[in-house]
Amino acid sequence: MAGRIAVVTGASGGIGRAIAVALSQRGARVCALGRNPIALAETVAAAQKHSQTTGFQVDLTVEGDLETPLRYLEGVGGLDILIHCAGVIHQDVMEHARIQDLDLQYSTNVRAPYLLTQCLLPLLISARGQIVFINSSVGLVAKRPEIAQYAATKHALKAIADSLREEVNPKGVRVLSAYLGRTATPMQEGISRSEGTTYRPETLLQPGDVASIVLQILLLPPSAEVTDISIRPMYKP
Repeated sequence: MAGRIAVVTGASGGIGRAIAVALSQRGARVCALGRNPIALAETVAAAQKHSQTTGFQVDLTVEGDLETPLRYLEGVGGLDILIHCAGVIHQDVMEHARIQDLDLQYSTNVRAPYLLTQCLLPLLISARGQIVFINSSVGLVAKRPEIAQYAATKHALKAIADSLREEVNPKGVRVLSAYLGRTATPMQEGISRSEGTTYRPETLLQPGDVASIVLQILLLPPSAEVTDISIRPMYKP
């Protein structure tokens, strides 16, 4: 990873932070994007112990917020790795679910990664780079109540990744979708709270586990591509 340039969204915490720090530990130059300025600063401080890291406070649903990191990447002259970790979730039965929540999840989970990828594709193609979409297990199977909105956006993200892979593989770009089960993140803590269940992070998949697996896939020789991987917690109540 030494000398490679990586963009990680959702880097304020959870999986995004774990991946950003793991990349920096291997010598990658990290561009960390996140909404929470305090949490993002903590990620940058942790990653900078190992390699150059720059943080940008952005709302990925606001196109104007992308201008500064895009100019930064043009200035450094390239991009090797793009990792999409940002996402939001709202759960409710369809009878009562708010359409505004669907709109927000679509804007964050589908439109934002599509637009950012589109903006950065010329750099990634030039570098014969790699793109990672951190997805969810409900992006494969949505047989759960109260999850229709979120699952719909994650199925859409799968479709984007699958079609994009066919477009860019001939140009030397690899595309990975990682479908995760419940992971010990602030998002999962909020889900547990909304469900009225006890949050037990020690029983869940750990962000560091995800980072380790993603990093190993990124380090594969260019003759191999992992297209899809499902990662679940070992403990299954």
